[in-house]
Amino acid sequence: QVKLVESGGGLVQPGGSLTLSCSASGEIFSPNILGWYRQVEGKEREMVAIGFSGGEIKYAYSVKGRFTISRDNSQNTVYLQMNSLKPEDTAVYYCHYKVVASDYIRWGQGTQVTVSS
Repeated sequence: QVKLVESGGGLVQPGGSLTLSCSASGEIFSPNILGWYRQVEGKEREMVAIGFSGGEIKYAYSVKGRFTISRDNSQNTVYLQMNSLKPEDTAVYYCHYKVVASDYIRWGQGTQVTVSS
């Protein structure tokens, strides 16, 4: 079983920055995807940014140019640097792990990000 542990959420003012981190432990298979989704209560969970173990990266259009995802494959850790945060970025952010070409998916417990003055 893969376990994901997130950290780094919190309250930040509009225009501010936060960095989320997620460490994966357990039996890690490659190729895989490590990344971030977010969810607002009453809405569907949406992809924010994902990084493939081979290097490919994808961003949601709404965060391009503001958020940066990075991976440390040696530590099975993924980071999300969030800059120029907006109130609409407020959500619970979930770390996501998926084995490519497999149905095996794991989610972290979620970390709250609140952007408010």
